[in-house]
Amino acid sequence: MGTNGSTVLAPLRQGLPPIDPSGAAGAASCALPARYEAVRSAREFTRTTLGEWTLDDRFDDIALVVSELVTNALRHALPGGAVVPGQERPVRLHLMRWNTRLVCAVRDPSRESPEAREADEDCAAESGRGLFLVESFSDSWGWHPLTGTLNGKVVWAVFSLQAPAVAPPRTAEA
Repeated sequence: MGTNGSTVLAPLRQGLPPIDPSGAAGAASCALPARYEAVRSAREFTRTTLGEWTLDDRFDDIALVVSELVTNALRHALPGGAVVPGQERPVRLHLMRWNTRLVCAVRDPSRESPEAREADEDCAAESGRGLFLVESFSDSWGWHPLTGTLNGKVVWAVFSLQAPAVAPPRTAEA
């Protein structure tokens, strides 16, 4: 995750059950350009990372949420594809895995709160259901403004993972 890992992980720990950072089984991140083609790159990165972590069976749900989070960052945090000076790749995807939890986090330069569409709004609209999908397919989601040298916010979604199966102890055969 590079040098920004601890900055991104800190807000993810807020409001969640305690997570021992030394128990992290894996972390990966990628920078994404301010173009909608970046959503495809984010899905490919997610597929590769989940494959390395032998979590291929969770790809569909996790990739859907990653797609929505990245799309929201590009659409709302970078209106018109505006790039912040000095930031060629202003959106970053982080995947972090513990034994029983996987966190997808998307960092963008906006400090604006993500807003879910109200249930009674136009259900036939072609857009506006992204956070509803995030909420439906993940176990929880949230966001936090970033502090320190990083500007913007991180929007995250948590997925519960089954605990690794423990093989029964072998018995010696007589």
